[in-house]
Amino acid sequence: MSRPTRIAVYPGTFDPITLGHLDVLRRASRLFDKVIVAVAASDSKHPWFTVEERLRMAREACKGIRNVKVLELDGLTVEFARKHAAAAIIRGLRKFSDFEFEFDLAHANRLMAPEIETVILMPSQDQFVTSSSFVKDIARHKLSQAAAFVPRCVLPHLRKRLAQKG
Repeated sequence: MSRPTRIAVYPGTFDPITLGHLDVLRRASRLFDKVIVAVAASDSKHPWFTVEERLRMAREACKGIRNVKVLELDGLTVEFARKHAAAAIIRGLRKFSDFEFEFDLAHANRLMAPEIETVILMPSQDQFVTSSSFVKDIARHKLSQAAAFVPRCVLPHLRKRLAQKG
């Protein structure tokens, strides 16, 4: 008898997807049979890129990871996870200052969906400082320096967005 497929959801804004995100995703893909990268609209964060652009970038960046699927996240993460029969929600933890937010979020999710675990994964040490906000700040000043923190497929999108912003 075969065991059930273990599915995890990795939610985020991914504005844009970074090498740090991919590092956490690769770790999750080794632990689970299937990982769904769930790209959220997150309008309150005033994203640089549309959901469609972020989905495109994430799909391109994840091409080499066999058990990953990229979908749009609409609504609550726990409801999305239930809909896709996920056993876990993946969260990345880069530094201690992230802990309180992640702790509160994990407990709120547990109250709403006690059957779904939150799994916290830390990126490799060279990705601790990498975040989408960090990448955008660097790109505003010197796009070539942002290349060290994003997959190659993201650079044309950053270049285009910066040109549009003037």
